[in-house]
Parts: sequence; structure tokens; C-alpha cells
Amino acid sequence: MNLAEIQAELRLQKLDGWLFYDHHQRDPIAYRVLGFAPRRHVTRRWYYLLPAEGEPVKLVHRIENWMLDELPGERRVYSGWGELREHLRRLLAGCRRVAMQHSADCMIPYVALVDAGTVDLVRSFGVEVASSATLVQYFEARWTPEQLQMHLEAGRRVDRVRRETFEEIGRRLRTEGVVQEVAIRDFVRQRFSDLGLVSQDGPIVGVNANSGNPHYEPTPEITSPIRPGDFVLLDMWAKLNQPRAVFYDITWTGFAGAEPPARIVEVFGVVSEARDRAVEFIRSAIGEGRTICGYQVDDVARGHITGRGYGEYFTHRTGHSIGEEVHGNGANMDNLETHDDRPLTPGICFSIEPGIYLPEFGVRSEVNVYVGEGEAQVTGEMQRELVAIR
Repeated sequence: MNLAEIQAELRLQKLDGWLFYDHHQRDPIAYRVLGFAPRRHVTRRWYYLLPAEGEPVKLVHRIENWMLDELPGERRVYSGWGELREHLRRLLAGCRRVAMQHSADCMIPYVALVDAGTVDLVRSFGVEVASSATLVQYFEARWTPEQLQMHLEAGRRVDRVRRETFEEIGRRLRTEGVVQEVAIRDFVRQRFSDLGLVSQDGPIVGVNANSGNPHYEPTPEITSPIRPGDFVLLDMWAKLNQPRAVFYDITWTGFAGAEPPARIVEVFGVVSEARDRAVEFIRSAIGEGRTICGYQVDDVARGHITGRGYGEYFTHRTGHSIGEEVHGNGANMDNLETHDDRPLTPGICFSIEPGIYLPEFGVRSEVNVYVGEGEAQVTGEMQRELVAIR
């Protein structure tokens, strides 16, 4: 934890402090931002106030008074709920506005980790509770230069596997006439392992109607055959098998044959143009120094798809934050599932992946965008036309 850096950001955001709270390890963000892991089970409530000015203050239970020993600041202890309430009131004296892992109307549920009763308690002292969502993005989602380089290298390897995978589907169709989705899934997993890549799950390999299910994943028990004349969606994500590595996450689509049906070509064109419009919106804004938020990017992509008559078939957000977990804690490109009003700031990365999901097939085209100082870049290859699987 860099106390000076956190306090500088609190002052910038006009906050009197950041109040951390946990019970039974419900808030993993708190432990990551503060930079410690509890030595034993967290069976009693603890609070930690990081003020914008001055020294932090700890509030811990007497039987777990060691809980925050790794952190700087004065320690105060309690036993009963009345004593806890009084200590918390004194701890917050002088604070008008503090951040907590809270989101008004649960609009950003990824940081809404503090229970409503605790928020009510803090508010009862006359303190405004602000969302820590932007703080969490700043201290959790920004990449180091080394992480960006690991992402770019993972991208080169994943893109290689993606090319090999479409070629493998074609080879199996030429020699065997058919291949199961799960066999291609296993091929991707093996190639990831060969190339020093790791992922907890995936990939998605979906043929025809299965590609219309955004979270479909084949298993030995649930798998469909891929045959000549079929449409195939391939969604794959992985990172280097190294400490602090971050993910690379893409989706490409192909057709097993020379001439894909006109409807597939049309839908692919709508999706890829929505992707490109979102990317250009980001590039232009960052290049011109304009502040934009995640929900605005979603509006651009969704507006194009809706304008082409497919709005009801675009059933998820335009993109998600990417970090050490494939779904990170930075801004999502979302004004559908949530209203994400976090700004796109330097050091963050996210996907742009609009999709149209029809009963007979679904198209998604996914790239990763990294925001730097004064510029934004797509970090890997962009699909311009359907892959011809032969």
C-alpha cells in the first residue's frame, strides 16, 4: 500500500477518507488495495480509515486485535456493539464524505461489497458514503509497463493458437469429415499449455446455434459436431504463466466452406462495424484529451446495432475490464446491464466485443483496447472478414 499515493487521490476526488470494512473476508478488494492477507479467519468486524490527511486509524475486535497489524496507524479496540458504534462515530468525526465499497442503486455491482446495514450505520453519523469504484479502478485496474508487455506477448501467443485452431478444424474436416467442439476445446487447452499460457476455464467453441449462446462452453457431456457448411465461433482468453500476468481475450468467427450464407456475412458486417465505431470513438476521445466513460462506449456500439435492426439480439455489455483476472475491476463498457460511469483513464485495458445472437447462429467480434497517455490502442489483430475454414 502506498499511503501517500492513496491520500493524494482522495484529495483529488474531494473525499475526506476511504473507509475499509470487512467481516468473514467478504471484500477481497480491501485486502488487495491495502496489501495484506489475514493470518487467520476474519470472524469479527474490522474497520480501517485512510484519511485524506493525517494518519490512518484501525478499529478491531479485542479477540482479533492483531488483525490489521501489518498496516500503519493508531489501533482502537472494541468488544460490544455499543462500543463499536461509539468508536466508529469518533473515528469518523470530522469526515463529511468517505468512500466505501458501495455503489448507488448497485449500478456497479463489482464493487458493491459493503452490506446495506453498514452503509446505514456510517450515514447515521452524518457522513456521506460515496462509491469507491473510481478509486478501485485507479489502484486495482491500472497496469504497470511490465504487465502491458506481458499482455502483448500473451496476445501474440493466443493469436497464434487462434490461427492454428481454425486450421485444425479444417484439417479434421478434410480428413475425418467431422470434429466435435470439445475436441477443439481440448486442442486449444493443449496449445496454451505448450506455449506457457494459463486460463482457469474456456475456451468457447460454438457451432451454429451454440454460437448464439454467449456463455456456451462444450464439455465431454455437452458437445456438438462441426461439419462442412457450419458456422463456428471461437472465444479464447489466457495469460502468461508468470506472476502478475494479465489476460488477453478475443473472439473470432469462421465458416467451414468457401461461400458463407449472405445472412451470416451481413450480421458479421454489422458486428464488426459496431466494434470499429466503438474503438474509433475511444481513440478519438483519448487522443483529443476528452474524458469519456464506459457507458458512452456501449452507447456507440449498441446504437449502431440497434440502428441496423438487431438491437434486441445484442444482450450483453459491449466490453469488460481486463486484468490479472479475465474480468477485472476497472471500467466496463456498459450501459445495458449496468450504467458504468467510470472514466477511461491511462493504464487500464478492456474488451470491445459487440455481438448479435440469433436462434440459428451468433456473431461476436472481440478485441482488447489499452488506454495510454494521450492514446488508445488495440493490442492484437482485428478480424476484418470471416475466417474461411477449409
